[in-house]
Amino acid sequence: MDNVPKKLGEAELEIMQVIWDSGLPVTSNYILQKLQGKRKWQLSTLMTSLTRLDTKGFVCCDRSSGNNMYTALIPENEYKAKTSRHFLERLYNNSIQNMIATLYSNKEIKRSDVEELREFLDGIEKEHFDGKS
Repeated sequence: MDNVPKKLGEAELEIMQVIWDSGLPVTSNYILQKLQGKRKWQLSTLMTSLTRLDTKGFVCCDRSSGNNMYTALIPENEYKAKTSRHFLERLYNNSIQNMIATLYSNKEIKRSDVEELREFLDGIEKEHFDGKS
């Protein structure tokens, strides 16, 4: 996935999240059950979305067992990393600092969020430099 990934719609992302979370091939009925409370879908609606995800290259469908078993073709972290990078480039001129400053100045994140981020970054830095001489 070197290029910008195809975009997932909100409903498609919810379906992919179910598949990613399972870690195993899943049936459409499993997905439908997991989406209960989030989506009031009929099986036919889900099947349309799964076909779209197959066409986009996000899932593959194995029909060999008699049940359609859906497996993610794109790992969750890979999709999120590429999508986040594209988002950062488009909206914040590829600057995480600009993004955080915008969110903070518009009160979309709190001081506690900034502290949590600082601790996270300190942890990454410590892990990175403690392993080096």
